Amino acid sequence: MTASFSQLSLAEPLARAVAEMGYETMTPIQAEAIPVVLTGQDVMGAAQTGTGKTAAFSLPLLQRLLKHENTSTSPARHPVRALVLLPTRELADQVAQQIKLYAKYTQMRSTVVFGGIDMKPQTLELKRGVEILVATPGRLLDHIEAKNAVLNQVEYVVLDEADRMLDIGFLPDLQRILSFLPKQRTTLLFSATFSPEIKRLASSYLKDPITIEVARPNETASTVEQRFFSVQDEDKRRLVKQVLQQRGLKQAFVFVNSKLGCARLARSLEREGLNTTALHGDKSQDERLKALEAFKKGEVDLLVCTDVAARGLDIKDVPAVFNFDVPFNAEDYVHRIGRTGRAGAAGLAVTLVSPSDTRLVSDIEKLIKNKIEVEAFEFEDGRPRDHFNDGHRAERHPERNIEQGSDRHTERYPRRRDDAQPRAGAEPRERRGGFKPAQPSRDPFFEQPYEAPNAEQAQAASWEASPKSVATRGSVSANIKPKRKVAALFKTAE
Repeated sequence: MTASFSQLSLAEPLARAVAEMGYETMTPIQAEAIPVVLTGQDVMGAAQTGTGKTAAFSLPLLQRLLKHENTSTSPARHPVRALVLLPTRELADQVAQQIKLYAKYTQMRSTVVFGGIDMKPQTLELKRGVEILVATPGRLLDHIEAKNAVLNQVEYVVLDEADRMLDIGFLPDLQRILSFLPKQRTTLLFSATFSPEIKRLASSYLKDPITIEVARPNETASTVEQRFFSVQDEDKRRLVKQVLQQRGLKQAFVFVNSKLGCARLARSLEREGLNTTALHGDKSQDERLKALEAFKKGEVDLLVCTDVAARGLDIKDVPAVFNFDVPFNAEDYVHRIGRTGRAGAAGLAVTLVSPSDTRLVSDIEKLIKNKIEVEAFEFEDGRPRDHFNDGHRAERHPERNIEQGSDRHTERYPRRRDDAQPRAGAEPRERRGGFKPAQPSRDPFFEQPYEAPNAEQAQAASWEASPKSVATRGSVSANIKPKRKVAALFKTAE
């Protein structure tokens, strides 16, 4: 039986905001997690990506923090009472926007801090006082060291996408941040995947947590159609274009494994007429936010990105995801394809498998516990790969793609049939391409027999006869200056 938000008995300001956002029926993770969080217990929540985990922890937190609501302008009356930690800047910004919408009709203050932008505006917000702080670990530590953020009154801590934070090395930062918090607190840990490291972290920082798993761990959404195609690297762009045309897709994520590959692929697709933008870690934060906003508004068709966009980004109605590169980490596959088929919608996930990706595909198969069938993709023109490569070579070297009957072809790239007569002086056919010994010189001067010089030739050249250059055996050369004589201080003994 499905549960509705009206059964939660939320406070009127929260219920009004939820109704305004169009929320009616709760997802499974929301139906099971919200009542538990409202009781103040620690929670480990595992659910598929795109199932509404943000609302599952935000709404009960706001409900319990309403007792601290006040209209005072004093920063001391608005200390940080809830801390939400996330691994990426884009995800932190998205969660902060959602919380602002939920708290729209309350007096609760919230803000977000993350790296890549100036700290001064963030500092002003923190000094003004906020009850809910959304942050990435690195930038939060900067504010803690600068005495901008005081966390001694925090009542709730949320670790969202905790497995990703451990993957990218945030564990030391997490431990430092948690050391600044009161021991008496409620800790909530949410993620789409739970690894053994996550469970050890939970055992260290959560007290008797209630584990909520609304789906099998690491399970992919059933609404997403998953296809794996075997393709050579040089054919991948052509495959993406053909799938977009065949399916009539207007937008899609295209995931790659490296920042350099992301930038290059975005430029290549742009040159081929596709409206494309890139999103990766080497871009400035302002560029990343603008690229994401343009994609959300539909101004961009393809968002080529690294795994920085694989976690938690909630962009509605994205019909497809392309794994241009098979992810190195199998768990990233679950998060990548979770960008489509969100909130029960249908989606398509296409993974391009090159011959060197066999082990990575096997890792994904083990993780999702489903047999993966790698299909051969049939291009529309039906040309084999070798012919396609020949076409690429013809583009790079157009002078080689000339009709045999043309004069230019005959002049620059002469070809002769096997029955044609070899040209004069040519080597036998069987010796071509092998080691060729040095050929003797054809200069007639060196082929003449030796003849003794006559009297005129025997006469010395003028420069040799110069007295300055003639030196007898044992004498000093004219080119060497003699030492200057210096008077001796002591007379030598005879």
